[in-house]
Amino acid sequence: MTRDGNYFPGEPDLSLQGEAQVRLHECAAAATRKQFGKKVFVRAVVEISNFCRENCTYCGMRRDNASLHRFRANAEQIAELLLRHRPASVTDINIQAGEDPVAVREVVLPLIRMLRRETALGISVCLGTLTPALYRELREAGASIYIMKFEIGDPARYREFSAPGTLEERLQHIRMLAESGWNVSSGFIAGLPGQTLTDLQQNFAVARSLPLQGCSVSPFIPGDETPLATAAAAEANWTLNSIAALRLMRPDWVIPAVSALNLMEPDGYRHGLAAGANLVTMNLTPGDLREDYVIYQRDRFIMTEERVLKVLATQGFEPSEIGLADYYRGRTDKKTDRQPGVTAAAAA
Repeated sequence: MTRDGNYFPGEPDLSLQGEAQVRLHECAAAATRKQFGKKVFVRAVVEISNFCRENCTYCGMRRDNASLHRFRANAEQIAELLLRHRPASVTDINIQAGEDPVAVREVVLPLIRMLRRETALGISVCLGTLTPALYRELREAGASIYIMKFEIGDPARYREFSAPGTLEERLQHIRMLAESGWNVSSGFIAGLPGQTLTDLQQNFAVARSLPLQGCSVSPFIPGDETPLATAAAAEANWTLNSIAALRLMRPDWVIPAVSALNLMEPDGYRHGLAAGANLVTMNLTPGDLREDYVIYQRDRFIMTEERVLKVLATQGFEPSEIGLADYYRGRTDKKTDRQPGVTAAAAA
């Protein structure tokens, strides 16, 4: 396996165990330290709506889940929480929802404008497939990072699990967002029912083909209120090896440790950091809303500030003083500095 950024995982890499797995993870961790040092990005997420027009079989917020109490948060309430009560280690906010254009207009846009007036926080959004006009409004309001996961890299399997729209449409939107100036992060699911190592490997080919700044791996966790409730959960090694493989494939990417890692196995979050992840997220959604934001199970593992800082210390990491949005902005500035005739304003 090469370590110069030309690496692409073979199927055996993704199923490694024992000493060979330890070596893979150590190589990935070394690549992370070389690129980012001991600093890890710390952001907070607020989940502002569980309405969703999509019907993904792996998600509890699917539109056919009639048992779910639906909510849209109040923009002023969320702004008060973030302005007055956010932890000091947080440099960026991720605003997340189901595919709910109403919430984008009524909650997300006002919230972003309030945050932009009052703070220097970096702002990410994870809101699904929208119109070009809404993407533009969100960016003009002050968001700069769009998270759009492609979830499943095979078109037939994508249809099988009723993922949003079609895979080609999803990839077109990712490319369109990047071309219009967004910093785009994506991601995929490891361990879906029936997934083979060939299927898993295909996700890497898709990710490598996209204009991304980062990518995540989420383990499949069977949702209590989904058609896949009785399916087996993801195999931990596949998920952690995929994180390590992503790091070796793209040493420069920002790779999150997702909270579902701790639903996958005890200490899963820590193991994700040890395998090359360099972004952690704490949940600031108000408790009365959070219990109905059901992607996997109602019994969620909530990453609080205490838990986030403890796991960073355990792994010998420190919170980054530079926010994710500022980091991306700095990379863009350096890139345009090397291109005569291209100004930072033109790239923004």
